[in-house]
Amino acid sequence: MPQQAWSKKRERQYEDIKQSLKKRGRSEGLAEQIAARTVNKERARAGEAKQSSRTSTDDISSSRRGGLRSHTGSAGRTRAQLYEEARKKNVPGRSSMSKAQLEQAVGR
Repeated sequence: MPQQAWSKKRERQYEDIKQSLKKRGRSEGLAEQIAARTVNKERARAGEAKQSSRTSTDDISSSRRGGLRSHTGSAGRTRAQLYEEARKKNVPGRSSMSKAQLEQAVGR
């Protein structure tokens, strides 16, 4: 999926990100999408792109962020996600816990 507008550095970056995502269990298609979006955002931040969104240029660099907000939205994980993690860890009393209590119980 590397584009002709990308430099050799950006092509390497794309391949590295894609391979890393595939090693972590992402599908080929999803890995390609995430890698392309990440490279395009980095290009926009560096002024290499003709067009860029405000979030691409104003937000923290994706390489510095390191997946900090990946698939979490603005408020982090949902109560359901936290509950599921607590269930896997066999946390007692999890069904009556609030989101904040579940966050503390799962230790993240």
